Amino acid sequence: MAGVQTAVALREQGFPGTVTLIGAEPHQPYDRPPLSKAVLLGKAEGSAFDVDFEALGVTVELGREVTGLRPGDHELDTAQGPVPYDVLVVATGAEPVRLPGTEDVPGVHLLRTLDDAERLRPVLAEQHDVVVVGAGWIGAEFATAAREAGCHVTVVEAAERPLAGALPAEVAAPMAAWYADSGAELRTRARVAHVEPGTVVLDDGTRLPAGAVVVGIGARPATRWLAGSGIALGDHHEVLADDGLRTSVPDVYAVGDCSSFPSGRYGQRLLVHHWDNALQGPRTVAANIIGETPAVYDPVPYFWSEQFGRFVQYAGHHQSADTAVWRGDPAGAAWSVCWLRDGALVAVLAVGKPRDLAQGRKLIEAGTVLDPDRLADPARPLKSAVA
Repeated sequence: MAGVQTAVALREQGFPGTVTLIGAEPHQPYDRPPLSKAVLLGKAEGSAFDVDFEALGVTVELGREVTGLRPGDHELDTAQGPVPYDVLVVATGAEPVRLPGTEDVPGVHLLRTLDDAERLRPVLAEQHDVVVVGAGWIGAEFATAAREAGCHVTVVEAAERPLAGALPAEVAAPMAAWYADSGAELRTRARVAHVEPGTVVLDDGTRLPAGAVVVGIGARPATRWLAGSGIALGDHHEVLADDGLRTSVPDVYAVGDCSSFPSGRYGQRLLVHHWDNALQGPRTVAANIIGETPAVYDPVPYFWSEQFGRFVQYAGHHQSADTAVWRGDPAGAAWSVCWLRDGALVAVLAVGKPRDLAQGRKLIEAGTVLDPDRLADPARPLKSAVA
């Protein structure tokens, strides 16, 4: 997403030079969100971007993995030989974290690429017993698809609740009931000791039958190929970009899941592993490559998830908030949570309330101060709670 959108943005903003898009996968560049939904369930064969690269004058080199970067020479290393560049944009995304000890166990799957989705389609079609490791966003989405396909699904989560790393306990707690409502079994405080063919063994000795195991325990920036390049990396091995998405090395930018950026809005560096970041960031990169007017990247992060019949949306960054205001009953079908800092809206989570999300996102961008009492009334439009 980030690489394709950078190429498109360069042309849209009038860049006249050569643009080459290099990717390790053999497939035409594709969108990832459908992989855990339509592609996985066999409702779509793929999710290639509707971009006419030839008309844009963009050269696409597929199946070419970049193995190293030599900034002093302005060259990339690949198995097919070096590739020179004047300006480089690193958009290598993230790679899923593997469950230790499962690399050679048959029936253990990840869900990140088109090939991953293709391997999992027959698993769902044959309605295997499925164990999902991890109750994060991708685990919930896969469990949703597997239940829709008629599989028996058990989700194993080491933490005491779903989405433990993403949302506060009181917000994530109501989501635990969604699993049972859909017919999936959620086991929290459960750690995997090891995986055998056909069985997941938990640390308490419980043995779970598993025709397939799907691991969704997080992702990390795909930056190992940058070792020795001199590009500064952060604590999560992400590229440390500045507010214009430039790296520590001249003529090299980084965008999307592989990099973090300093947010003036939130006063901290953000590492955002979501689709919208890969859509918005390339416009800043393109503007700074062309160089007519310096551009600063400081978005309101946004993402969505479709799980267990619910449409979940989130905008902003709640970690610095000092107040949380609920709008509606979390046991119901539609509710939202708003986070304030010094009275200003900084984040909103909306379940089945897209209008709250749309209005909240604009209020976050504007730094609008809200009245908590008016905000707490779910019958009142969110935007009418302005203090």
